[in-house]
Amino acid sequence: MKTILISILFLFSFGIASAENEILYASIDEGIGSFTSEYIATLVQEAEEGNYEVLVITLNTPGGLLDATRDIVSTFLESKVPIVVYVAPGGARAGSAGVFITLAANVAAMAPGTNIGAAHPVGVGGESGDSSDVMTQKVTNDAAALIRSIANKRNKNSDFAELTVRQSLSYSETEALDSNLIDLIAKNRNALLKAIHGMQVETTAGVKILDTRNAKIVIRDKDWKEELLSFLSDPNIAYIFILLSMYGIMIELYNPGAIFPGVVGVLSAILAGFSLQMLPVNYAGLALMIVAIVLFILEVKIVSFGMLTIGGIIAFLLGSIMLIDSQGDFMQIGLEIIIAATLLTAGLFIGIVMLAVKSQSKKVASGISTLVDREAVVINDITPEKMGQVKVRGEIWRAKSSNSHHKNDKVKVKSVDGLTLEVE
Repeated sequence: MKTILISILFLFSFGIASAENEILYASIDEGIGSFTSEYIATLVQEAEEGNYEVLVITLNTPGGLLDATRDIVSTFLESKVPIVVYVAPGGARAGSAGVFITLAANVAAMAPGTNIGAAHPVGVGGESGDSSDVMTQKVTNDAAALIRSIANKRNKNSDFAELTVRQSLSYSETEALDSNLIDLIAKNRNALLKAIHGMQVETTAGVKILDTRNAKIVIRDKDWKEELLSFLSDPNIAYIFILLSMYGIMIELYNPGAIFPGVVGVLSAILAGFSLQMLPVNYAGLALMIVAIVLFILEVKIVSFGMLTIGGIIAFLLGSIMLIDSQGDFMQIGLEIIIAATLLTAGLFIGIVMLAVKSQSKKVASGISTLVDREAVVINDITPEKMGQVKVRGEIWRAKSSNSHHKNDKVKVKSVDGLTLEVE
């Protein structure tokens, strides 16, 4: 009996050890935005709840939003599970926001042929701005204080870390290691896990010695919902939804009862709103796009001979350029997409204006003049000497002709003379 109990306890202990000796492995290969922050928070939560030995995140990013970066840093510093950030594969980078994220991890590692740095805050519109500008200095000082705090917390070189912010310096993997910005260089995942085995790290749960020698690697890919959110967080996708919503609503207003364009427009507007909430929106740009939509609607209802359309196109172009207030090109709407959309929108609404002008220039046909060129059926014989009768549009008219026509012959109305039709 004693032997059985010992065996059960041994198996139970082995099960616990095996569960703790698993590594959660995920990848970030995108600009850092609000979705990335939420995704990383989910990864840390899963690692904590699953009692994983360590969370390893492979990172390749050009940078991102400072607010989202702060959230990620906070998640890392408050994590109960050790976190390793591995800048990989070769050719990858931890630019801008990536510097803060890499340094905030318990272990910072890089693969050969990678780089880290260029963390100077970028102003509105993507320009670094004059260094003497008060607001620029405030943002830079704030970012510098944050990276110093992170470096001191993780026992990294705060002076070199601060240079990535103030002077936009970048370091290769060997320079970063020599400058004490990272802990190690690993050529691949296996080399990384071997290198961090036995390392002592400190989390909010206390000091822990990493045991990764025979650990099971659990690859954590994004699920369909996370893939969808990542897709919707792309500013180009948000912009396309805005276009679809605008075109759908315009077509529905110009052709009431079409239904399908209206449905597409409303659904696209909802998706565009959802996408924009995950992006740094410039509300002046959004306001200009709303003004453009209003002007296009007015052009449909009130023909201004193109003046409202021209104003709408200008507002649309400026709003498109200003819409996303990003710190980098990777989170801006592509210029080629903006130009194509502007040309398409201009062509669409100029066409609408031309149709409206053409319809107004036509002579309005009404009354008996609408009978001209219509087909009629002879009821009573018609001769050059004697008038007869014809039926046209369900009405019976007196008719004359220079030719003879017999009953049930089909004739064409040539002109109207009072209450008499001349046919041929």
